[in-house]
This record gives sequence, structure tokens and C-alpha cells, in this order.
Amino acid sequence: MAIRGKQVLLGVCGSIAAYKSAHLTRLLVKAGAEVQVVMTPDATNFIAPLTLATLSGKPVLVDYFDPASGEWNNHVHLALAADAVVVAPASANTLAKFAQGLCDNLLCAIYLSAKSPVFVAPAMDLDMWQHGATQANMARLKSFGNHIIPPNDGPLASGLSGTGRLAEPEQIVGALVVHFSDPKPLAGKRALVTAGPTHEAIDPVRYISNHSSGKMGYAIATELASLGADVVLVSGPTNLPVPDGTKIVPVTTAAEMLNACLTEFDKADITVMSAAVADFTSKSVADRKIKKGNEEHQFAIELVKTTDILAVLGERKSKRQILIGFALETDDGLASAKEKLRRKNLDFIVLNSMQDEGAGFAGDSNKITIIDRNHVAEEFDLKPKSEVAADICTRIISLISR
Repeated sequence: MAIRGKQVLLGVCGSIAAYKSAHLTRLLVKAGAEVQVVMTPDATNFIAPLTLATLSGKPVLVDYFDPASGEWNNHVHLALAADAVVVAPASANTLAKFAQGLCDNLLCAIYLSAKSPVFVAPAMDLDMWQHGATQANMARLKSFGNHIIPPNDGPLASGLSGTGRLAEPEQIVGALVVHFSDPKPLAGKRALVTAGPTHEAIDPVRYISNHSSGKMGYAIATELASLGADVVLVSGPTNLPVPDGTKIVPVTTAAEMLNACLTEFDKADITVMSAAVADFTSKSVADRKIKKGNEEHQFAIELVKTTDILAVLGERKSKRQILIGFALETDDGLASAKEKLRRKNLDFIVLNSMQDEGAGFAGDSNKITIIDRNHVAEEFDLKPKSEVAADICTRIISLISR
């Protein structure tokens, strides 16, 4: 099995679902993993450390050190030795500590020191799970690149029924098996994706923007991560959840997006620039809300061009890097996209349709044409954006495989 010989650090938190950690430990050992269990102090109230020590074949760690012997449980060494850190069950309390970087027990210290993938399997009552604070913490953990194994629906310890049950041990082991299975086609590659609009301020309450929802870029980031890439998503303002396995860098303005891209670009093997960056920004921004006034009059805003981020990256691009741009045209789309492809040193360009029903910014589907360096165009049917992302990533893989 894919996890045979892997070093798995299993974190167990204070939750009634901790009883399932015994079965999870047994399944991991049966699959050939080496399991080191670390419990929070509260977890010992729900299941005895002796049980998990017997099943794992290793002493269970709870505290930083043994007060009797002075022996220190080195959280850094424990973190670095792990091929994966799995926290199951992960309580609302521990999730909050992870999200905020609090470090008052051994498990939290290991989490903050971990270099290996972290898998978090939450367990709590449905109201706790649905609370805005918990959901904000989950979004933050996703933005750190943690893998979330979502809770199941069903009867809960409170007597209520709903989402909050710890994923079954078989599901948790399955997530590890998938992660450690044969290398994915983009394993070891770093990807930079931009998504969403930018907002260019006019005054403290108004801005210039566009209708981009960010859905296409988020779908591409999701697909790249599923193919094994290490993904950084530079996102303008959206209401979308952070894709699993990605690190998000939130920005607002075109200038902020430029700076974020310049920070990440040289490390990237693949860059997909799907954001709808504003072409113009206000030359000056009022420090107070601009009043309409009592009489009818015209009002003019002086605009200046923003920096063409794609052109800047095209100039910096090395031979090992793949750079992809998007073109949204209303007239002479194919000709304009080919010119943009040449001028900005792209490996291929994705021409978006604004003419077809069901395609465009806000919807869940899109219709594209991919144009390569030789100006060969491949037109695709209208598809869900997740499938469009798969088509784009297939073309990326074919370039890498050459």
C-alpha cells in the first residue's frame, strides 16, 4: 500500500470521537505505516494513552517533557521525522489554535514545526462546526495548504443530527493512500495562478473594477493542486472558498497583484494568469467620499494605465518556465489573442468567449479556444469551468512532458 513505511504522526484531541483513534491507529499500522501518537491533555480524558500505545507499538506523547526524568519530547524532531501529520479528531479548540498560531501544548508545537503534509479531520457538534469562527479558522487552515478531511453527517453526541461526525477511519486512511500514491504528473512542480478582479480606489467607498468572479482561476488552482503541483493562488477580492492544497495570497489592487506575482514568479515552473486585472487606475484617490453636490454637473476622473503584469512576467520568463495568459475579446478575438501571445512571450493563450450563452465571468461554465506558439488554435465546447480547467492543465502537462 502507498503508506507502507511512512512515518505518520497521529494527533488526537479532546473529543468524544477520540475513541475512533484506536481503530484509525490499527488501520494505519495494518497498512504498514509507523505511527507515533501525540495526544492533547484533554484527549486523555476520552481514551487512555495505554490503548493507543499498545496499538501503535510506541509510547504515546502528551507533554513537552517527563517531569520525573526530565526527558524532553523534541517537537521539532518529531515534526521533521513525520511523512504526514494527521490530526483526528481535531477539536474546534485545536483548530482555532492551529489557525492563530497558538502553541500551548506539544501537538500545537509539532503542527507549527511541520514540513510534511498536514491532514485535519474535524469533529464537533453541528452548531460548533457551522459557527462563523470555526468556518473562518477552516478557511485560514486551507490557505496554509493543510488538507481538510471534512466531517460526515449523522447522529452526534449531543443528540442532534447533522454535520460534525469525524470522518470514518477508513476515509482518513484513504485520503493518505491517495496522497502517497504513484507520483502525480505535476508532483514537484510549483504553480502560480492569479484569479479574480482588482479594485482600483476612487475614494474610500468607490472603486473601478470588472465583473470577474474568480471562478475560472480558482478552478485552475484546484486542478493543478489535484495533479500534484504546489500552488500559490494570488487572488483579487472574491467570495470563493480557498481551494484545498493551495496557498492563497489575497490582494486588492493591480499594484498589489504585481508585487505578489513578482515575489512568486521566479520560483514557479507554471504560471497561469487568469485574473482580470484593471487596465486603468485613478491618478489620484480622494481621502474622503466625493460628494455629489446639490446641482447637476459633470464629474471627471483622470485615469492612468496600470502596469501590464503579464508583459512584465513575459520579459522575466526563463526557458524552464511555462507562462499562460488569458484574453477576453469582443472584436477580432482570434487575431487579438495571437498578437497578445506573441507580444507577451506566452507558451499558449486562452481565448475566452463573451459571445456564447452560458460563457463569461459570473457563470459556472466557459467556452475557450487555446492558441499555441505556432498559432494553432483548438476550440472547445461550452463546459463547466472545472472541466475547462482540466483541459488547460492537460495542455500544460503536454508541454512539460516534451
